[in-house]
Amino acid sequence: MIMQNKIAYEQPLNERMRNFLRLEHLFNLIDFRSQEASEWDCRTVLESLLEINGLLNRSDLKTELIKELKRHISILASLKNNPAVNENRLNSINNNMTDLLTILCGNNYHPGTLLKDDELITSIKQRTSIPGGTCAFDLPRFHYWLSQPSSIRRKDLIKWMTDLEPIKKSTFIAIDMVRNSSDPISEKAETGFYQRPLDPSLSCQLIRVFLPTASRYYPEISGGKHRFTIRFMEESTTDFRPAQSKNDINFELHCCIL
Repeated sequence: MIMQNKIAYEQPLNERMRNFLRLEHLFNLIDFRSQEASEWDCRTVLESLLEINGLLNRSDLKTELIKELKRHISILASLKNNPAVNENRLNSINNNMTDLLTILCGNNYHPGTLLKDDELITSIKQRTSIPGGTCAFDLPRFHYWLSQPSSIRRKDLIKWMTDLEPIKKSTFIAIDMVRNSSDPISEKAETGFYQRPLDPSLSCQLIRVFLPTASRYYPEISGGKHRFTIRFMEESTTDFRPAQSKNDINFELHCCIL
């Protein structure tokens, strides 16, 4: 993630946040590739949609998002009478999350159904595990669909993504709440190494490390309930294994506890 001449490196500290970040990555990829909707863009979008469906099937992410939204709504309620909080902004976020929660909790809401029930998507899914399995001779029906005008392809893509939209919005707002829950701290990693304990009574969900885009280093972050560790690595060329830097490195740290 690149922003304002800085690169943000993130490390989730629980399985829920790992899955949320994977969903965010796939939805961002879809948004980018959907802008052009060429044949190759459409292939990428469909592959990403199938990966999202796979995540939803392997993990009960709808339930996790419901729990996360309820938790955030409860936190916002505790801030309602805080004079330092922008009440209009708080109410807007709260209303968005409440609306999304209503959709997610609906008995008739089953994300990914439009993909599962589509015969073309089913045929594509059956071939994706085979290297090159979606080429023209393997899937002539898919080849035919890709040859249709971009307006037709775009219409179908929008249809397939419709019932995933609440999942997308819920994921984005949940991650945004966590990312914005901490203030940056300036830290130094002596000889490329930094370690910090965590208070197990606090729920630290995400570690974020910011470095200048021109930095020669990148962090490898690992962590658990009690502590996290950052090793800053140097890479002279991709041909060789990177090594931990021996230099002292200044960086910006965010411990997202919410």
